[in-house]
Amino acid sequence: MLYWRRPSSTTQSVIMVVTDILYITLLLHASGGVQTGLGTLIAVSIATGSLIMPGRVALLFAALATLSVLIQQTVATISGTSASSGYPQAGMLGVAFFAIATLALVLSQRASKSEQLVTQQELDLANLEQLNDYIIQHMQTGILVVDNESRIRLINDAAWYLLGTPDVKTGKHLKHVCQPLDEQMQRWRNNRETEPDIFRPTPGGRELKPGFSPLGETGSNGTVAFIEDEASVTQQAQQMKLASLGRLTASIAHEIRNPLGAIGHAEQLLQESTQLAKGDQRLLQIIGTNTRRVNDIIENVLQLSRRNQFRPKEFMLKAWLDQFVRECLTYHNLPHSCFVVDIDPPDTLIFADSSQLRQILSNLCENSIRHFHAEKEAILISFKGGITQASGGPFLDVIDNGPGIPPEVARQIFEPFFTTNNRGTGLGLYIAKELSESNRMRLEYLPVEGGGSCFRMNFPGTRTRRRQG
Repeated sequence: MLYWRRPSSTTQSVIMVVTDILYITLLLHASGGVQTGLGTLIAVSIATGSLIMPGRVALLFAALATLSVLIQQTVATISGTSASSGYPQAGMLGVAFFAIATLALVLSQRASKSEQLVTQQELDLANLEQLNDYIIQHMQTGILVVDNESRIRLINDAAWYLLGTPDVKTGKHLKHVCQPLDEQMQRWRNNRETEPDIFRPTPGGRELKPGFSPLGETGSNGTVAFIEDEASVTQQAQQMKLASLGRLTASIAHEIRNPLGAIGHAEQLLQESTQLAKGDQRLLQIIGTNTRRVNDIIENVLQLSRRNQFRPKEFMLKAWLDQFVRECLTYHNLPHSCFVVDIDPPDTLIFADSSQLRQILSNLCENSIRHFHAEKEAILISFKGGITQASGGPFLDVIDNGPGIPPEVARQIFEPFFTTNNRGTGLGLYIAKELSESNRMRLEYLPVEGGGSCFRMNFPGTRTRRRQG
């Protein structure tokens, strides 16, 4: 079977221009020759065809048109319908055809280059937009862009996570997503000299520090909000201050360890002597106690300087806590009634380094036992955990029935070498805080009404990418 195939656009254009040239030439001949001025119509077809055809086809059209006009003039001269004086005019038409074709060819090439440039620029803009989106979405700082009516135009994953994973859609008003942030932005718009305040997106949520910047010179295009976790900012500042201190204390600890070992060895040798007076034995006991205390400080400092690599994994919190409680009961020689584990839901999963989590909880439990003033068997340490409604991530509360911590002391408990116990080193809670932050957890102290202390650990939740409408 034979199928009719429609010619391409290039073929159709060539046929159209050639047909125009032939028909206008016939019309020119029938009207009396080049003297009528109808030859200029051929120039229109040449110009049109040259603009839409690629390459040097325009010169082919000019040559064909010139040849057609000359043939028409020759036929007219032979037949006697036109005088031979029409040849110069026909030649001028040919020159005009080539000039128009050349000009159209140049314009066509420029248009083609401009089109290629525009296409390349569109591709570059698309790539740049994709790169900007990738950078914005992977920034640790929260980025939120709103228009002048406070309707959300863009929000990255960090901002979505910091704001408590709200239901966000493009075009939604900011006050319906986070009213405290909207109030801060309106206050800043009224007076750009105002310093934004720290806010909590949800009750019990993390403290966030906002910053605002106008889009464009006048800010008529909207506002950009930068959102940072205040705890992270404070942590970064503290890390910078303590980095040099950590290196210094580690080197000092190494230098102290050798003479301290000699003192401890000498104390053990003196303990074996039977010729010491009771007063000297008491002094020797003081030397031994303080030597062991200094050694504990050195061990803690060196432990911070040679912290093991972070190896997180996912595991069930309740099953892990049951095993941890059994180890604590054996180590501290306590009855089973001293520990309670209450995890709801029981299948709560966490993502952390189990060995470092064990050290964190060990430090918290030892801190509770050390500051418990009644009989050791009367202490009650409760592990209560589950999923927070605000962020959707798992949490764990370590609660004891001790005397609690005064507010003026609570602000300093995570500082290194701060202690209210003469037998303590002041590094237990500091190490717990440092290990928590290395596991991307947030450890904070919460007072308990009626006495007791509560240390809350917020674990990183599963961060799924949000969907925007």
